[in-house]
Amino acid sequence: MSQPTRIFPILLPDHPCHPQVVAYYFKQWQGFHMPFHRHDATEIMYTIHGFCDVDVQLSPTRTERVRLKKGEFILLNANIAHRLIVEEDEPCRMLNVEFRFTSHQGVMPSLQQLAAEEKQLSSLLGIQSAYVVLRDPDEVYHVMKSLVLELDKPADKSESMIQLLFAQLLIRIARLRRESASSSLVQSEWYVKKSMDYMHQNYDREIQVKDIAGAVNLHPGYLQRIFKAVTRQTLMAYLTEIRMEKAQMLLLETDIPIADISDYIGVGSRQYFHMLFKAHTNLTPTDYRKSMNTYKRMYPEGS
Repeated sequence: MSQPTRIFPILLPDHPCHPQVVAYYFKQWQGFHMPFHRHDATEIMYTIHGFCDVDVQLSPTRTERVRLKKGEFILLNANIAHRLIVEEDEPCRMLNVEFRFTSHQGVMPSLQQLAAEEKQLSSLLGIQSAYVVLRDPDEVYHVMKSLVLELDKPADKSESMIQLLFAQLLIRIARLRRESASSSLVQSEWYVKKSMDYMHQNYDREIQVKDIAGAVNLHPGYLQRIFKAVTRQTLMAYLTEIRMEKAQMLLLETDIPIADISDYIGVGSRQYFHMLFKAHTNLTPTDYRKSMNTYKRMYPEGS
């Protein structure tokens, strides 16, 4: 199943709509490993205390892990496989809101009208991405909390107030995203990004830490320290992840002989490639290709 690449559906001018909350909850998690799942609602996952990891499955062979710390949140598109992981020794308190879009009713402006007035909101609604992660300066949480409290009122809750708060929530997220995108990365993050770019462009070569450091004009030891501080993994671990993802793609989508795959991903030794691949996937390259081909025969694309 192909993964969606937009957080929000395309909003048609002649079909005015507004967001409708379908689920919301505060939850304290501890020692929790959620299985991958998907649903047809866009989701906001906000970390109030502690930290957690969110795995987002971008394709059958590519999963990205996002760490959310206190005051950070992820806006995750509908129908994309994801899961939440919280460690046993570090509880995490979260606020989640799930919503979808429904036909516009009531006196409040439609989402299309709001987007026409708010340039940042229009930009947010049109982004081509599976998810967005942002750090909140304590504005988004207060609006989310007010929205949930209004939704929880047993008798006298106001639909107009709910729509007003949701409009405020989306506009605040849109402005926060714009501020985050326009602010320059701190220097260490800039070097980390440049290092990642270099590895993505040169994974097919037998590169070493000194080559990556030379590409960004830093001492190898210093680059390794800041890379691990920012990403929580080493340069070589990140490079290996890239190579294994490319190997899976080549095994799945091409007829390149397995004996030649190692040359395509910069791993000179075939024996070492087999060892790395099995450690990464729990399958040998041969077994992986067989299992994926069997899966494609059982579930052809578009069926």
